[in-house]
Amino acid sequence: MKKIKYFIITLIFLGSLFFLLGPEVLPENQQFDDSLNAASKNDVVIIFNSGGWGNTSPEEAKDFAPIIEGIQKNLNDWGYKSVVIPYTRTKEGFLGEITGIKEIFQSFPNQAQRLSEDINKFLAENPGKKLIIAGLSNGAVFTNETAKRISQKGEKQIYAIEIGSPFWERPLNSENILYLNNKGKDPLSVGEMKTLILNLFKASFKWISAKISGKELAFSGALYLPGHEYSWPEVKSDVISFLGNKLK
Repeated sequence: MKKIKYFIITLIFLGSLFFLLGPEVLPENQQFDDSLNAASKNDVVIIFNSGGWGNTSPEEAKDFAPIIEGIQKNLNDWGYKSVVIPYTRTKEGFLGEITGIKEIFQSFPNQAQRLSEDINKFLAENPGKKLIIAGLSNGAVFTNETAKRISQKGEKQIYAIEIGSPFWERPLNSENILYLNNKGKDPLSVGEMKTLILNLFKASFKWISAKISGKELAFSGALYLPGHEYSWPEVKSDVISFLGNKLK
């Protein structure tokens, strides 16, 4: 019994060391860099930050893509030519996800700094262009942390839309940022611990059951938080009012 106990403690210790000291594997984002460099022919650039790991493409992000599409349509109606460029936060694979977890726990110090530098460079080379950083859930945290690092010279060219940001993230006080939390009904944004714990327990049970039965189910797919879902019809009024005041 003691041998098993020491074995488990040793595994936990080694796992913790690997988590803290292991190699960091970040996505190269060459496609993002190329797309951003080619975006100067557009009036507005929208940087897309999905929730979760941040590696879901706009085509696959059924929760966030309709909101971005709605934004683009209204920009077009106002006479703006726009382009959507997704930013990938987590590289696929075990080491990539370990790095992704570390980034999430530390509020994206490396990724937010990297993106802010790319944005500062783009705005310096393209004065007069407008840029919208949009993020959902974890993507909203990333958007907020990126906004904190943007050069003051580019503040008037940049707008951020942060949807469903978790309660532990401290919002940046800026008139160019729109925060949406489902009018206080999002348990993750307002920190309703009972609801969060209950649904995390349900998701864990559902995820473990799926693994036992041999079914493919991501933990994010098993987790459902009522109030943490957003749709374009629900946020349209707030988003259009915000962007209209800034761009029209």
